[in-house]
Amino acid sequence: MPIYLLLVGIPVLIGLAALAISSDERRPWILPFGFTVHAAAVSACWKSLPPAAASGWFYIDQLDLVVLSLSSALFVICSIYCLEYLRLRKDRHNRLFTACLSFILAAVTLVCVSRHMGLLWVGMEAATLAAAPLVHFNHNERSLEATWKYLMMGSLGIGLALLGTFFLALSALPYQGPGDPLVIDTLLSRAGTLSVPWLKGAFIFLLVGYGTKMGLAPLHSWKPDTYGEAPGVAGVILAGVVTSTAFLGILRAFQVCAAAGLADFARDLLVLMGLLSIATAAAFIIGQRDFKRMLAYSSVEHMGILALGVGLGPAGSSAALLHLINNGLTKGVLFLAAGNIHRAFGGKTMDHARGALRRAPISATLFLLGFVAITGSPPFAPFVSEFSILRAAVNGGRLGVAIGFVALLAVIFIGMATTVLSVVYGVPPDKESKQAARGDSPLLVAAPMAFMAGVVFLGLWLPGWLTSVLGDAARLLNGSQP
Repeated sequence: MPIYLLLVGIPVLIGLAALAISSDERRPWILPFGFTVHAAAVSACWKSLPPAAASGWFYIDQLDLVVLSLSSALFVICSIYCLEYLRLRKDRHNRLFTACLSFILAAVTLVCVSRHMGLLWVGMEAATLAAAPLVHFNHNERSLEATWKYLMMGSLGIGLALLGTFFLALSALPYQGPGDPLVIDTLLSRAGTLSVPWLKGAFIFLLVGYGTKMGLAPLHSWKPDTYGEAPGVAGVILAGVVTSTAFLGILRAFQVCAAAGLADFARDLLVLMGLLSIATAAAFIIGQRDFKRMLAYSSVEHMGILALGVGLGPAGSSAALLHLINNGLTKGVLFLAAGNIHRAFGGKTMDHARGALRRAPISATLFLLGFVAITGSPPFAPFVSEFSILRAAVNGGRLGVAIGFVALLAVIFIGMATTVLSVVYGVPPDKESKQAARGDSPLLVAAPMAFMAGVVFLGLWLPGWLTSVLGDAARLLNGSQP
């Protein structure tokens, strides 16, 4: 139990400290310290998984470890970026921003360490609420509208997920055994006795509910406004952390379905939602003039790729989990570089931002490399995971899915290239916006460079320990012990 209290408690204490510190200048400095301590505690779990605690309500398996480690790493790197970003944003008080950033880490950690579906739901709801002040950080009409959309759609999603959790509990009735019927391990051990109609209903509601939090189509409508108006660092946390933990909620429901012999039913729905999301992204990314909204549709695409990968079976599941990591790192490059370009031009559309290589050369280069990586081009890490998902489709005899997948990726590549190349190359506008500011500074480019180093590293070499953990997690997911 102490390790679980430590993992959730550290970011809570950092958040409370942020609320207590009066100085806007000193407050952000507690983030790198606190998040590094959290990362060290997560690292200890890699040496040996901690035992279950509180009657099985808390435990970390390989699946949790992947999501928790990615989340912790993203927070540490983003905290470095925050030091300079919040220093430049002296026009805004950062008390709520820094506190809520810490509370999000506490909430997503709770999602990862919880084995109880009800407690997992509580963690997701807390993460949603804690992220809202980050979206509204700029305090203008557009950010207010984006925040309301985010909260309204998030509430819809979390309501559907709650209904799915109730259905899951009903599927276990009558229950007279030890422990709580909503603990994952209890559900898995009794999978053969669960009510099939209630379990199918539970998966559908959990898929749609947590899928809304992920931004799977057709419930993705909050993403363009939210990602478009939120600061770049908030975009990284939403696109790389909050969506990943929502995906974990879907994976838990899938795990129960697979154990109950309903794997094919769940996989078909995941493939459908995955392809629909990728197709939706392809349709809206063409002609997109706002490069931050373009990244939102790219996120819809990659959430679809995650769902598609798991829907293609064990081989696709392992690739999807690798893609979860690759997507988080690459979104770190893109959102932070896009935020730097936004500040350099005082605008985020192709009408305002042109010739970024001349005004913010390092950020523009990172933005260009991030585009190449996120579109699945070699030698970057997303190429490895997307190619593995494609291979799983071909080897599984799903040639129609494979052809559709490649065709949609090609459309998205063309659509993103049109926007990105226009922003990066060309001649900057003659008159600088009144809001324009310097885009490149050491701390502002260090964080996206660190993310890019990870993207290149995983594209060139996959460590054996990482492959082993991903394989174990995929086996757990599909109903076998690692």
